Amino acid sequence: MSGIDLQDPPTPPSPAPGAGRTKRVVTEVPSVVDRRFNAITMGAGISVLVLLLLVGAFLLIQSSDAISQTGILRFLTRTEWRTDVQPPAIGVLGLLTGTVLVAVVAVLFAVPLSVFCALAITEYSTARRRKWLIGVVDLLAAVPSLLFGLWGFLYLSDKMIPISTWLSQNLGFIPFFHTEKNASLTGSIFIAGVVVALMVLPIITSVTREVFSQTPPGEKEAALALGGTRWGMIRSVVLPYGRGGIIGGSMLGLGRALGETIAVALLLPQVPQRIGDSIHILQNGGATVSGFIANRAGADAFTVSGLMAAGLVLFIITLATNMIASVVVARSRSGAGVDL
Repeated sequence: MSGIDLQDPPTPPSPAPGAGRTKRVVTEVPSVVDRRFNAITMGAGISVLVLLLLVGAFLLIQSSDAISQTGILRFLTRTEWRTDVQPPAIGVLGLLTGTVLVAVVAVLFAVPLSVFCALAITEYSTARRRKWLIGVVDLLAAVPSLLFGLWGFLYLSDKMIPISTWLSQNLGFIPFFHTEKNASLTGSIFIAGVVVALMVLPIITSVTREVFSQTPPGEKEAALALGGTRWGMIRSVVLPYGRGGIIGGSMLGLGRALGETIAVALLLPQVPQRIGDSIHILQNGGATVSGFIANRAGADAFTVSGLMAAGLVLFIITLATNMIASVVVARSRSGAGVDL
């Protein structure tokens, strides 16, 4: 049977798994309740944005008189505030310097305490103890700023004098801790910063606690399984994971400290100082934008316009600080699910 090919014909390739099947497309059909909820939340967000724009527009309109007479550049770079001369000499630089110094002192005290409080709540406390610790921190946030100001003015100021004296005597070579001879140590930026630190501590603690609680349990258990101590696990896993939340919470607390009004109005003399004088944070003196506005409210029309201009500058700085804090937390690994 030569010339005849007895080989079997080639078998056709088998179809790939799933070949010929129609891909199922899952479409989400929101219910009526979902659509209403989305509309309500969208409307709330737009309302907040509109209110911010209206506040900014109001401040800009009300401050136009002072800005037009003084000039934007001169208003931003002048430290003195005198409306009893002609032409009036007003500027916001001295107020901004005091505002930033009080906020920085507050954040320097509040951030370490907040991180330790958040770690104590999330890593060292039992479930039962964690509940009332969270309640205590939240209750601290509900205390009115007026009570903090009165407490700082009537009680804390005298208790802080020995600390200020020690800092001046031992660290006086640093410009911030230098004081003039026989200078009063009450009503200082340092004392105001300590009081404001207690006011911003609940905000920073809340953000950092939320971030620390989202640390992946598997990574924490792996660190402990490798022989690490609890503090070693916190240092190698929890703190690196929550770094973005710590930074964002600190900036959020900074924005809160920049706008504090009543407490600093009671604790500081609210007299704008030159840059060289205002950096002496241990001695009496200093002013903040919000406290200065509270003390000068109800003055003549030009002064009110200048105060509105100062408020506009503070509004922009605070808004920018809070927006940066939100971006930092959102872009960090630990920022998923954390709302500022």
